[in-house]
Order: sequence, then structure tokens, then C-alpha cells
Amino acid sequence: MPLLSSLYSLFSSSHSHFCIKSINPFKVSFFSSVSFALFMAPAFEDSNAVEGQTLASSSPQRYSNHDDISRKSKVTVVGSGNWGSVAAKLIASNTLKATSFHDEVRMWVFEETLPSGEKLTDVINRTNENVKYLPGIKLGKNVVADPDLENAVKDANMLVFVTPHQFMEGICKSLVGKVNGDVEAISLIKGMEVKREGPCMISTLISEQLGINCCVLMGANIANEIAVEKFSEATVGYRENREIAEQWVKLFSTPYFIVTAVQDVEGVELCGTLKNVVALAAGFVDGLDMGNNTKAAIMRIGLREMKAFSKLLFSSVKDSTFFESCGVADLITTCLGGRNRKVAEAFAKNGGKRSFDDLEAEMLQGQKLQGVSTAREVYEVLSHRGWLELFPLFTTVHEISVGRLPPSAIVEYSERKPRLSLVEGSTQYY
Repeated sequence: MPLLSSLYSLFSSSHSHFCIKSINPFKVSFFSSVSFALFMAPAFEDSNAVEGQTLASSSPQRYSNHDDISRKSKVTVVGSGNWGSVAAKLIASNTLKATSFHDEVRMWVFEETLPSGEKLTDVINRTNENVKYLPGIKLGKNVVADPDLENAVKDANMLVFVTPHQFMEGICKSLVGKVNGDVEAISLIKGMEVKREGPCMISTLISEQLGINCCVLMGANIANEIAVEKFSEATVGYRENREIAEQWVKLFSTPYFIVTAVQDVEGVELCGTLKNVVALAAGFVDGLDMGNNTKAAIMRIGLREMKAFSKLLFSSVKDSTFFESCGVADLITTCLGGRNRKVAEAFAKNGGKRSFDDLEAEMLQGQKLQGVSTAREVYEVLSHRGWLELFPLFTTVHEISVGRLPPSAIVEYSERKPRLSLVEGSTQYY
């Protein structure tokens, strides 16, 4: 069957919170309204049809903290890796054209000394190029690299966060008291924090730590392809303020990078987070030469588990979000060409005998994998809530990654049927 033709429809009425702290999965009542069913999903929900294309014509709304967004905005990009550098390039091209933005774009750089002995920041500012993480690409003369995080965000009222997710808690702690409450933020970060009280999305971590609103941007975005201006698209997820979403769309959109917006922060962010786990599975398949049929099946099953997991955690997540660029498109491109797939392929070819840490250091030149740490975080959530048997693909990816199972288990897992008796409600298959 086609990749998008059958998905689980889950959890339409359970309570959610931005950081999950109160769900008790062991109470049967939590699942009282659940019905697993495979269905042919429309491309958009009726209530959300063409939402991404109609923001400008939407009726105005009232907002408590962000009534005035007409002032000239100053942008800082927090992060300067491969994707962070591409984001700075996109933004810099637009701040020069739009009168609503200051021309200069600050980019915070975690300082490194290059083999030449020069500081990375100095080289970026001298050559207008991130020679380590995005060589050969001019960022724009209005991009200014700054190794001082506090100075980089000073006076900025639009913050773009794009760093490995495992660094974000420390970055947020460094910025407490350094940004004003009227600053707007957007996260391009794929991952989550797992704390004792439960999983917390990075956008929520930013909002709670810094006291600012935070949107997200995710999509089928392999950075090197966007850097050379190959056509791509992305999705902005926002909570309430449509006008702020329009500002982010305006800041990122170019003729080769099309951005739309949907009112579903958790759905957009979880798509971008969970697809890296599925990409590891796709890489295992490639490393074992299992073929395209197997890889397509893994991607379909992975999409099903992405949707199920997202709606278990947040009942507000929209079905239509999975058909935006942040959803199925990002899943496809990551499983075909992303770094997680690439390193997972090498892991499988080595029979799981070389660690992901070693392979990451050898293959990625300082870039970070997200899939392995995300798989561990997802596993912690599933284990804590007793959901492991409901998500056999996610569970198996983690167990392969830590060496408890061989890479070949990625196809053997399907023999372990999900224990659907954990969930009340009818189960129908079509």
C-alpha cells in the first residue's frame, strides 16, 4: 500500500500539557476514548485547509503580550553549525530586503580553534564563510559571528535557536535574565529533554526558562542542499499569535525555500524530532542491503509510530500536520539522505561493533547526531509509561543502538506484536 494510505488514529480527547507532568499511563481510564484504526487520511483537516497559504488574510486576534510587532526587528541566530549557518544565510538575505528588520544578523558561534591556529569566529567574519561547517558558501556580508552568547543576543528581539538539542538546557540557563519578555523565539532544534516529571519539548524548555514565546520551524531540510539554493520547503508551528507566525514566514522564505505555518507547535516539533529515530532504522536497512521494499515498510511503520506517540503525549496534535513538510516530507528526505541514516548504515555494516560515538566523530566532522539520543529519550518515556510493546520500532531502534540487539533485529521486531490489550477500545484493520 502507498506510504500515506494507512496510519493509526489515536487519542482525540485526552488532556495534554506542554511539558507532560500529569499523565499516568497505567490507569485504564487514560485510554478510555482510544480507538486504533487504519484510515485513509486527507491531506488537510477541514478546519485547517490551506492554513499555510492563508495567514495574511486571516482575521486579527487579540494577544496579551505581543500586540506591537510593527517595530523594526533585530535577529540573532543562536548556533552556527551546518543548519545554523544555512539559517543565517536565509535570514540575512531577507533582512537586507525587508524594511521591518535590521540589516545585521548576529550569529552566536561556539568558539573553536581551526588547524590553522585561527579562531573560527575570526575566519567567518573575515571570509563571510563558515569554513568548518558550511565551506564554500557565502553567508551574507551582514552576518556577524560573535563568540559571546550574551553579547550576541543583546538588543535582539527575534532569537533563532539552532544547536544540538543536548546543549539547550545549558544555553537557556546562560540566557536567564539576559533577554526581555517581549522577545520572540523560534526553535529549529530536533529533540526533547526527558526529566523526572516527563518529556519536555525544546520549544517549551525555551519558553519556560526564558519566559518568552517560542515557535518552531521543521521540514524536509537537508542543509547542504538549501545552502546551494535547491528548492525546499518548511513548516512553522505556532501557538496563538498568527501575526508572529507571519513574521517568521517572512524572515525565512525565499524563492527556493517556501515556508508555511500551522497552529500546532507540538505536532510540528515532534515530527522533526521523531523522524531521526526512524532514519536510524532506515540506515540499518541500508547497511544490511535489505532493499527498497523493506525500507519503505520501515518508513511507513515509523510514520505510524510517530503519529501514535505524538498524539499520546499531546491530544492537540493535528492529523494534518503529518502531511506538511515537517511530517512525511521530512521523514522521507531524512531516511534517504540525512546524517542519521548515513551513520546508521555504517553502524550496521560494521555489525554494531563500532559505537555511534566513534562513527559520529569519524564521519561528521564535528556535527552531532540527534537520532541516537532521541531514541534513548523516547525509550525512557515508553519504558516509564509501560508503552514499549505499543511501539516496537522505536523500542528496537534504541536496543540496537546500545548493542542489546543486532542490526538485523530491525526487521525481526515485527514478530513482536503490539500488546493492544493495554488500550481500551476497538481495533479494526482495513
